[in-house]
Amino acid sequence: MRIVVVGDAGLDVVAQHDGPIVYGGDARAKVRFAGGGAGANTARWLSSQAAETTLIARIGDDAGGRLVRSELEDAGVRCAFAVDEDAATCCVVVLVDGDGQRTMLPDRGANARFSPADVDPGVLAGAAHLHLSGYVLLDPSSRPAGLAALAAAKRAGLSTSVDPQAAALLTDPAGFLDDVRGVDLLMPNQDELRALTGSADPAAAKALLGTVGAVVVTAGLDGAAWVDAGGLSSVPAEPAECVDSTGAGDAFDAGVLTALLAGKSTVDTLRAGVRLGAQAVRKVGAQP
Repeated sequence: MRIVVVGDAGLDVVAQHDGPIVYGGDARAKVRFAGGGAGANTARWLSSQAAETTLIARIGDDAGGRLVRSELEDAGVRCAFAVDEDAATCCVVVLVDGDGQRTMLPDRGANARFSPADVDPGVLAGAAHLHLSGYVLLDPSSRPAGLAALAAAKRAGLSTSVDPQAAALLTDPAGFLDDVRGVDLLMPNQDELRALTGSADPAAAKALLGTVGAVVVTAGLDGAAWVDAGGLSSVPAEPAECVDSTGAGDAFDAGVLTALLAGKSTVDTLRAGVRLGAQAVRKVGAQP
């Protein structure tokens, strides 16, 4: 199976701190660099599950971009990248507290200049599915490229999925839902579901059916649920010590998509998602 991912690729600067951040002062931390960007994270997790994966993204003509490409290609991801000579590669500062919860300070860099011209329809040839990171749609500068990717996938006969990615950026839920109209699978977490429907209850996802074909909702420690015309199915979370929650949703997406495209049942598809999500939180960094 071949899956095309459209989304951000960049570098994460991960700072683990046990105590509170001291405004205007110092707080000791363990700091490391890691590959990041929601699109790249999902692509890496897909590749780890033996899915033939291509990532469409935009990087800067800089050392960070070359490192991002090298690490992804070493992991088996095909990189269909546009290279921006004027903007830096995306970089995100990730603050991880003692409970493994993260606060992110993103600079989308070249990803913010992602354009329809960066989406080569030829890259979709032979693929079965296109997955789009919602960050692309939620930034007005890159939104046309996200719409172009979904349109190209529809013309090519691919199934599609979208992860909304950021509840705080869903300031125009009606507009976002119009953008994803006709998508086969929407993949929000509970906060994103609340932004789209007014409720975090997975059953509220029924209101989205007709706009999208099905909805899979992640609920952290409460597991995940699948909602479609046949009803609602759910599975519990897999027990895991949370070291760093960064990228857990991206890993969940990869688990769901590989199982779904392999013809697994709804319950087994959800279990595959929570299993990869649990793997993600057990380690520092967003990629396997």
